[in-house]
Amino acid sequence: MNYKLDFPLSPELEKYRDRIEATIKPYIEIQTQNNDQVNWWQSKFGGLPYLPKGFDYPKTADGKYLFFLAQINFSEIPPLDGFPDRGILQFYIADDEPYGLEFGNSADVDNPTVEDRFKIMYFPQPDFKVENIITNYDFLPEPELFPISGCCSLQFTKKYAPISTSDYQCTEILGSEIDELFMNHEIEDEYLKISSFLGHKIGGYPDFVQNDVREYSSKCDREHKSDILLFQMDTDRNDTVDIKWGDMGIGNFFINESALRQLDFSKVLYNWDCG
Repeated sequence: MNYKLDFPLSPELEKYRDRIEATIKPYIEIQTQNNDQVNWWQSKFGGLPYLPKGFDYPKTADGKYLFFLAQINFSEIPPLDGFPDRGILQFYIADDEPYGLEFGNSADVDNPTVEDRFKIMYFPQPDFKVENIITNYDFLPEPELFPISGCCSLQFTKKYAPISTSDYQCTEILGSEIDELFMNHEIEDEYLKISSFLGHKIGGYPDFVQNDVREYSSKCDREHKSDILLFQMDTDRNDTVDIKWGDMGIGNFFINESALRQLDFSKVLYNWDCG
């Protein structure tokens, strides 16, 4: 589908309108809500997860508990092509200083989608009977270094935006002339507003504080690259929930398009970075 920008651009960007519009993708913007009454099945950041009885709570290979970061109930979000229209998707990461990443570990660099110190869980048909789910999580220790505290419900809005300047394919797709234009900070700021790269989202294009991890990962080859932004959680500090990825950083989860369509979340690429 061809999407169009319904507003004028500066003369410098106008000449590249066709290229920019060709990259526009739909995405789901996520806004945190001040709601303390979040139920077990609802989309949420923080708190406690939906987990049916009989499922083991996720742990690392060495037996340490992972901690619940977020869950998305796809029945609550607007339709997004390629993504599920139902089911609950959950994200867990380790409670340690690198938040489940092992920076500098060669095994981690060579296998960035191995889910050991993070875990993605998907329940295609949630059970909505309280008696059939786990409601007592007293076995969990208190997190010490986790990037999120508090719990909040979420609001979803479908939006559209072109490729972000953080995406490793930006220059290749838009052309090297764009990089020269962005040396003018006014033009760069204009494009940054158009690309809507910041914030919490599902789909669309990612943001990175440093560099796009997909460009350097040996596992993200041309055939099996994880080019779909499954979920992005930004730093967000408010009265309801406190999310802080290091020094004002951002967390991203990517997936291969074919795996997403098959609802196979076993090889998700997880990354976070900060300033």
